[in-house]
Amino acid sequence: MSIKSRVGLSLFCVALLVTGAFYFLNEPRSANSDVTLAPRSEEEARIIKVYKDSNAAVVFISTISLTYDLFAGVQPQEGTGSGVIIDAKQGIILTNFHVIENAKKVDVSLGNGGTYEAKLLGIDPDSDIAVLRIVNPPTDLVALSFGDSSKIEVGQRVIAIGNPFGLNRTLSSGSISSLNRTIKRPDGSMMRGLVQIDAAINVGNSGGPLLDTAGRLIGITTAILSRSGDSAGIGFAVGINQINRVLAELMATGKVLRPELGWVLIDTDQGPMIHQVLIDGPAGVAGVVPVLRRVEGEFISGLVRDFSKADLIYSVDGQRVTSKDEVDDLVTQSPHPENGVEFELRSGGVRGAPRKVKIIPLMR
Repeated sequence: MSIKSRVGLSLFCVALLVTGAFYFLNEPRSANSDVTLAPRSEEEARIIKVYKDSNAAVVFISTISLTYDLFAGVQPQEGTGSGVIIDAKQGIILTNFHVIENAKKVDVSLGNGGTYEAKLLGIDPDSDIAVLRIVNPPTDLVALSFGDSSKIEVGQRVIAIGNPFGLNRTLSSGSISSLNRTIKRPDGSMMRGLVQIDAAINVGNSGGPLLDTAGRLIGITTAILSRSGDSAGIGFAVGINQINRVLAELMATGKVLRPELGWVLIDTDQGPMIHQVLIDGPAGVAGVVPVLRRVEGEFISGLVRDFSKADLIYSVDGQRVTSKDEVDDLVTQSPHPENGVEFELRSGGVRGAPRKVKIIPLMR
């Protein structure tokens, strides 16, 4: 074959390859082509939609607090956590109290990449909740709507979004493992009424939203149980109904007033009993009889312990109670405790003579 023939054949082959490539690249893809999306289950599709609709409402919180070192003096210390926007117009954010505790400066980073200063509106350490407001918020904020945490059930699918280890807007999913859990804080106080979940929660998730599969806010993630400090599949969230009960007061006054009765209760095999009272406190003024009381006589003076005459709490506002935790919860949840809470007391135990006492607690 001549050189001219070989050149002509080569040019023909090149043209053929180019034409074939053009038609291949422009050929419609079939439904089973490798570039199509993998099949999505109905549950996967729901979770994907919730994340797309909700993740822009999750913020990254950065704090600066001051610590004192004996040798270095006052030193700034940085902290991070999560938060969720609940009012787009005003730039209102819910987070955990422990995320912003002792912070001198709080900044929030949004999904659009912008960082804004935030001011503290109120705190409720008892429920580990804090409310922030973005200073000069942008107009394109996304907020989440509230669900109803009284309607959630064990086994229900839930979604958590937060910033674990500084990884912005990370999704984890799981189920509700239990309801109405009580855990002890590091300071020894108790947190009650928590939602237990098995969705992965790690350092940095605190303050982030817990969502149902409709994308509604049903809680704020707050704590984990772990020996290592990382997720062990046991996390906790504060239910949104519990937060909503105090939210207006927090935003208006910066704190939550709670009823104090001036007594110490103990659990017995018959129910909650009044162990001690402050003489000039609400319970003491109302005349309740504690187990431990002062006796003054001609030959004796001091405290005696006497269960036979001590008051057992049988009911609170007409609801039967069997533990001191139930008493505390009903008193706290009373719609108007400042008007008085009614207790049915029984002297010496459940078989004792009943009487009703109305106690007006101190609100502080």
